[in-house]
Amino acid sequence: MKRLCLILVVIWSLIGVVQAQSAPQSFITLSYHDVSDDAASVGARTLMYIKSDELVSQFSWLREQGYQPVSLSQIIAARDGSAPLPDKAILLSFDDGYQSVYSRVFPLLKLFNYPALIALVGKWMDVPAGEMVSYGDEQLPRDYFLSWAEVKEMVGSGLVEVASHSYDLHRGIMANPQGNSQAAAITTRYDQTSGLYETEAEFRQRLRQDLTRSVKQIKHYTGKAPRVIVWPYGAYNQLTLEIAASLGMPYTMTLDSGRSDLAELSNIKRLLVQNNSTLSDLVWMLRPGKATPIRVAHVDLDYVYDPDPARQEINLGLLLDRIKALQINTVYLQAYADPDGDGHADALYYPNRHLPMRADLFNRVSWQLRTRTGVSVYAWLPVLAYQFSEGHLLSDLYVKSEPLDDGTVAEVSYHRLSPFHADVREIVGDIYEDLARQASFAGLLFHDDAYLNDFEEHNPWALHHYQSVWGLPSSIAQIRQNRTFMQQWTENKTQALIEFTHYLRDRVRQYHPSIQTARNLYARVVMEPRSEEWFAQSLPAFVENYDYTAVMAMPYMEEAKDADEWLKALVARAIEQTGGDLSKVVFELQSVDWRNQTPVNSDVIANQMRILRKQGALNFGYYPDNFIRNHPALDVIYPEFSLSTYPYEAP
Repeated sequence: MKRLCLILVVIWSLIGVVQAQSAPQSFITLSYHDVSDDAASVGARTLMYIKSDELVSQFSWLREQGYQPVSLSQIIAARDGSAPLPDKAILLSFDDGYQSVYSRVFPLLKLFNYPALIALVGKWMDVPAGEMVSYGDEQLPRDYFLSWAEVKEMVGSGLVEVASHSYDLHRGIMANPQGNSQAAAITTRYDQTSGLYETEAEFRQRLRQDLTRSVKQIKHYTGKAPRVIVWPYGAYNQLTLEIAASLGMPYTMTLDSGRSDLAELSNIKRLLVQNNSTLSDLVWMLRPGKATPIRVAHVDLDYVYDPDPARQEINLGLLLDRIKALQINTVYLQAYADPDGDGHADALYYPNRHLPMRADLFNRVSWQLRTRTGVSVYAWLPVLAYQFSEGHLLSDLYVKSEPLDDGTVAEVSYHRLSPFHADVREIVGDIYEDLARQASFAGLLFHDDAYLNDFEEHNPWALHHYQSVWGLPSSIAQIRQNRTFMQQWTENKTQALIEFTHYLRDRVRQYHPSIQTARNLYARVVMEPRSEEWFAQSLPAFVENYDYTAVMAMPYMEEAKDADEWLKALVARAIEQTGGDLSKVVFELQSVDWRNQTPVNSDVIANQMRILRKQGALNFGYYPDNFIRNHPALDVIYPEFSLSTYPYEAP
């Protein structure tokens, strides 16, 4: 009998383990705002409202399809292992504290028995009855927003939890000399009078004071301090997360799209329900994920820059008009100045600690691209190719090559800093961090300068690293004489450069936690895998370590005899090396033949785009985009390049 009991205990334990392992570990969050049946009264809030009948339809459809709205407490319990999440768990949230949440949403919550979370802006709640609330550029009557009595009634029902939406961060502040207004929660404020940016200490103090005031206000009126911060505009960074957590709000909600994992409740992703979304819109949003094709225009900020501010604004307008007309989703935007076109950073287009600033321009252009054209902007920076003047701390820390067998030194395309020196690591990290702190962007593109050939790197500190860390001889000549050593050295260099870029990425993630990464890869590495020795690059390794690998699909640069056949072979080799999954590979065509500095014919580029797609490439783009001269010709490449109808039309 005892033996039988023991067996039953073991069986039930195993069942519990299986159930725990099979329990849902993620959930979906929907972000709603206002609910109104009078479109005329919505005014500037058109993008952030939904009609009552649509909300009823959506709630009904969720129930019919087996979605189960849950509270934040249920999500926390599931994370802690107390109780599993139900299948198809979904969290409902309503931002900004509109009165319609009480008059139109709350009755539905009670009818369906759905829990929800509401986010309140403290300054708006503090406006006395009968006065006006400053809502962006509008002035709204105070009664358009919830009263504290209504909030208390909803909280008392047990269905509604109150989150902070900040006290006074739901607005834009001056972000650059050109006057762009950007999210107050993450923007380093620019003062036009002094010409200075807010310091990090001043930024921290401003954020802490604001969130502290919000916490005290909500606790005063509801009896319970908020444990959630819903970031206005979805804008947050690592510093804001730390400040919120220190004030008792470790759970935060963003507008990053996708499902949320139970292990990452400091960044709860949300799907934004907007623009009077219909039921079909919601069904589309909740469809199983499909890889969205990437279409990239690779832009030199040097083309936008002009010492004449008026001419510079004209150039920016041309760029914005062209990107909007192309209807693409990604721009790789140069963040460094390279007026001589040698690929090295002579200066930067943003304030920083280590190099001259040619103009405070990157943030302006990036923000305008994002808000005017809707693209994701990737900041394009060198990894190692920075030009420092003689006498600078890094001026003697450039990569050195061991002489060839005949005593000469191989020519290289870039004069690069040594990735094995701690000072290089720290200062290049500063360069990336300074960009992240000052500018708004979605991703990083690591330049094609991150390579080491089969005779590099020969500086003493690098040789010491090979011996002390990698267990190799401290002589490149000895390494090259042994095939096993050579392979190990090559693979270690490839990984060392990847690790260096991860370090740079992590410096950026302090300010942009959800930043994505892309890295340029030479086509020769794909065409001839043995050439990893000559570059310390590898397509499989890049696909594993970056969100996207931007293969330089540039047949004329590679002296291809037949450009079309070369492109076909390139895609075929990439398919082989990625196991057939090209979702993380971007093929970058060339729009200029640098052998003779002439534009590649637009019809040729359009045909090459067709070839890439027919061969199975999902993502592609070109470099450079000459928006001033309309090259490649927009009307020629549009049918092959635009995402307006390919690969599927939104409902």
